[in-house]
Amino acid sequence: MSDLPTQILASLEAATTLPLLSSTAFPTIDPLNVKSALDSLASRLMVTYETLEREEAELTEEAEGIVKDGSHEAKVYDAVCKSLDGLKISELAKVVGATSAKVGQGKAFKEGWIKKDGDRLIKGVASIKDVTRDQLQIVKKTRTHPTPATLTDLKKRKLVTVVKRISFKINKGPKFATELVKEETDLTADMLYSGEWKIKSFKPYNFKTLGAPANSGALHPLMKVRHEFRQIFFEMGFEEMPTNRFVESGFWNFDTLFVPQQHPARDLQDTFYISDPPKADRPRDDETGEELTEYWDNVHEVHEKGKYGSLGYRYPWNEDEALRLVLRTHTTAISANMLHKLAKNPGAAKYFSIDRVFRNETVDATHLAEFHQVEGVIADYNLTLGDLLGFMRTFFSKMGVHDLRFKPAYNPYTEPSMEIFGYHAGLGKWVEIGNSGMFRPEMLEAMGLPKGLRVHGWGLSLERPTMIRYAVSNIRELLGHKVDLGFVKTNAAVRF
Repeated sequence: MSDLPTQILASLEAATTLPLLSSTAFPTIDPLNVKSALDSLASRLMVTYETLEREEAELTEEAEGIVKDGSHEAKVYDAVCKSLDGLKISELAKVVGATSAKVGQGKAFKEGWIKKDGDRLIKGVASIKDVTRDQLQIVKKTRTHPTPATLTDLKKRKLVTVVKRISFKINKGPKFATELVKEETDLTADMLYSGEWKIKSFKPYNFKTLGAPANSGALHPLMKVRHEFRQIFFEMGFEEMPTNRFVESGFWNFDTLFVPQQHPARDLQDTFYISDPPKADRPRDDETGEELTEYWDNVHEVHEKGKYGSLGYRYPWNEDEALRLVLRTHTTAISANMLHKLAKNPGAAKYFSIDRVFRNETVDATHLAEFHQVEGVIADYNLTLGDLLGFMRTFFSKMGVHDLRFKPAYNPYTEPSMEIFGYHAGLGKWVEIGNSGMFRPEMLEAMGLPKGLRVHGWGLSLERPTMIRYAVSNIRELLGHKVDLGFVKTNAAVRF
């Protein structure tokens, strides 16, 4: 098709009337090739063109057969007429073919062309007009039908298909010529020296053309929101906790947090347990490797008998249950470990973590078996619930959430506990955005922390604010194998 632009110019020159229709001048050439040639000529201002789109009806293979030999119902009628005593129903398929017998018999009955007489078919009218064949002949000739209802019926019967046809209305441009002149793309030193630049034709610059997209990496929306959270925490003086232990013992994940061993959260339907190895060692000091015997005994006693002013749960605490290995169900297990280390040198501290946790959840539009938890703890002397409320307002205001409500809740390891709700203007309703509370004394004092030191704790998922920010309704489109890479690459940086 390299000479197609020349053909177009020659056709325009020879045309007695303009505009020139591409469907008439170049009926056998692919419209895409015609458009490519027209774009090239239009960029030189040699032609102007207008795109025309129309729908045409085309006959299917079955319809072509009907135009040639008659409709199925007409074939059935003719076969019945040729049988003087009527045609046996069982022999119809042998006479007209299986397809015509199946389709045409019902249509012929419906039109009243044939009727049943025992096991035979007899004609019901003296003559017929093959309407279907006539309709298809019109469609074949005109590429449409004057009656839209008829065309719709033919489409339902799969006798015609509608296709989109593209053609072009072509006119001469301001720089029309019958020959293509090579356009220079660069002004060279030789042209300037010789003066050839005065007679050369230069290709105009297109300053609106977009450059080629650069191949580059892109942060996942979750990571963008995670970065925002980390910046808020660092701005408020927090220290990030190490979260590289996905597997924890039941002791750190549950028992240290005053979660009883009969709690539903520890059931198989809620927690992923590790089968190999079957259990962990007793807890050890991360720095010295020594067993934390005193802490182990304190947790045991708090659960079984009660201690530090607590009555405990009064059940036989099972060591094997405490040593079962689990995929951590929350990052609060890390917080417990950090607070135990803080007991060596008690004082004010602020810790946070953002990492993956695992729950044996049924996967649906709002739940996954793994997700990210954002967690923070503040330790200091004489903290009160009012301090926690004030901090929550400051923390969430930095995320752009200014209207908060707090609802009493229950957590095994915090008392009092509160659910946090924020008003989402986009959704027009209050949504739960986190959980919080003050760690129980029997949990903290078992670690060796002094009585006056109190700890605030709160947490929320990373996925929920990200879904709200990016208007994602199905969490599986945000995390997992269904994530659209285009969604990752094109979304803007997060701004709460």
